[in-house]
Amino acid sequence: MVAVGTVIGVTVMGVPAVAGATADAPGIVIENGVTQPVFSYGDAIQEVVYVEAPMDSDGDGRRDLIAVDVIRPAETEAGLRVPTIMEASPYFGRALTNPPPDKTRGFAGWWDEYFVPRGYAVVQVEMQGTSRSFGCPTTGGVEDTISIKAAVDWLNGRAPAFYHDGSPAVADWSTGNVGMQGVSYVGTLPNAVATEGVPGLRTVVPIAAISSWYKYVNDQGIAWSTWSENVNHRYTEWLADYVSVGRVLPGAVSAPACESVITAVGDAEVASASAFTPFWQERNYLPDANKIKTANTSVFMVHGLTDYNVKTMHFADLWHEVEKRQMPRKIWIHRGAHVNPTSFRLTEWQSVMHRWMDHWLHDIPNGIMDEPMADIQRPDGTWETHSTWPDASAKDVNLRFGPATADAAGTLSFDNAGGNPTQSFVDQIESQAVKVGNAEQAKSGRLAFVTPPLENDLRISGTPKVEVRMSTTGETALLSALLVDYGAGPTVTVAGKEPLEVIHESCEPEDLASRTGCAAPMEASVAITPERVLAWGHIDAKKSSDLRRSEALTPGKNYNVRWTTLPSEHVIPAGHRIGLVITGNYNANPTSNRPARDAGAVGSQITVYLNGSTLVLPVVGGKDALGF
Repeated sequence: MVAVGTVIGVTVMGVPAVAGATADAPGIVIENGVTQPVFSYGDAIQEVVYVEAPMDSDGDGRRDLIAVDVIRPAETEAGLRVPTIMEASPYFGRALTNPPPDKTRGFAGWWDEYFVPRGYAVVQVEMQGTSRSFGCPTTGGVEDTISIKAAVDWLNGRAPAFYHDGSPAVADWSTGNVGMQGVSYVGTLPNAVATEGVPGLRTVVPIAAISSWYKYVNDQGIAWSTWSENVNHRYTEWLADYVSVGRVLPGAVSAPACESVITAVGDAEVASASAFTPFWQERNYLPDANKIKTANTSVFMVHGLTDYNVKTMHFADLWHEVEKRQMPRKIWIHRGAHVNPTSFRLTEWQSVMHRWMDHWLHDIPNGIMDEPMADIQRPDGTWETHSTWPDASAKDVNLRFGPATADAAGTLSFDNAGGNPTQSFVDQIESQAVKVGNAEQAKSGRLAFVTPPLENDLRISGTPKVEVRMSTTGETALLSALLVDYGAGPTVTVAGKEPLEVIHESCEPEDLASRTGCAAPMEASVAITPERVLAWGHIDAKKSSDLRRSEALTPGKNYNVRWTTLPSEHVIPAGHRIGLVITGNYNANPTSNRPARDAGAVGSQITVYLNGSTLVLPVVGGKDALGF
């Protein structure tokens, strides 16, 4: 909220008003509902402070100090109080230049040049154990959250901080209102802090962000193959080690002093064997989503439907928690992959962030919360607005499995098949294209089921679910479900970026002006294909009854296995058929899909009992919309 003693301004007939002013200091200028750039960026104050976090993650007997770079209008020295836009990151130490401990590293994004002249402070927070901050990184552990929460607390007068010379650093220029934003891990930290219910954290903008580290590394009981193959089930250790290598603060505990802490992270991941153990439960932000509402924090999510790095369940799971509590929220769902919004909707992004931050941090009533909640981009690049997501009229529709014949795929319909039919496949590693191609052709490594041709365009909005009654000849089984749009049409592939590429790419105002760096348009290619994979999901059948533990399967015994695919937001054209492919191991195409793998299951035969198996689709318009 605006501090006591300030004047909240509104614009009448286009005449600017001022806010944040005291008797001795100027205030912000509001015109047409948004703040104006009236403060000098060149004269802005830059400083480095070290916030004391209430933990000793490196075990050196002292509380960890968290480095914070600050840039704020010069007028804050004369009594102006301003809110803060925060970017917290584990990657600052990986920058090409590392400043001394009393100098800021500079502000690499566009946020400082844009928002400081409009009456904001912008701060960069270096996560514990990285760059100039003390402590040890733990990849999503509670230490991550504590280190960044301490910076929010400092901006609200609840935590001590010091300059490099040891003198106290007091944020007496801060209104206490804080907005956090970021992409990838940098967007995950806002999720972590928001779910702590921190007073003063008025809004978070998580972009391509993780909501559960378990789901980032695993899919329903089994490790994503890229992580398991490349780092031997020690991904969290690898990442903690990666971000700690860039530490630069003279006199700080060196990275080798954190080796035992970081190794313990990897040991715990290996010991979990992809079960949802306390190690992963600590790194899951969803159970504490209610605290976002407690702190009156708003959420603006951005995510790509083809983000195969931080997959779509991350935004959908947290969005569900926010939605069911009716928290203030907004979402952009785009057609691309792991990217910054500046690369696909630059002008609109700056505009909406300007109004969003003005509303939530300066309390300006500019109408942004009266607009449609969800912006959704279609494969052809066009955008639609909707009142919410998933669509309010989406209803779960149960489709039952019917048997295949010698020259036809199995069926998806509203009715059970007669009798007690079963069909089997042999778990074998083949490409995704082979698994889903030509649904009518019998293939030993998969089962394919399709609906009749659709009479009208059909929109799927939400998270599909699968239930399969099965038995296997082995003691382990990996089940994969692929939701397919069968029908000739354009397949659009939009290039993504690796997380570190997103973090390190230049994002200065000149990049925005010339569409380079973070603003370079996403590369998209279009090919006409006979089908498109819309979503997929995998599960380790040994953990299907409880992801917290694993139980060996008994060969020949029947099991009911339930799992979800990735959330879906797609329109399937009239004349096409909805397909579901049930299989085991496979190679992804493209490989960035990172399918799950269970080598021990290869070669086993899996039998599916059709009358005990169902695909649940979230269909806009419900059962009647299917038209068959």
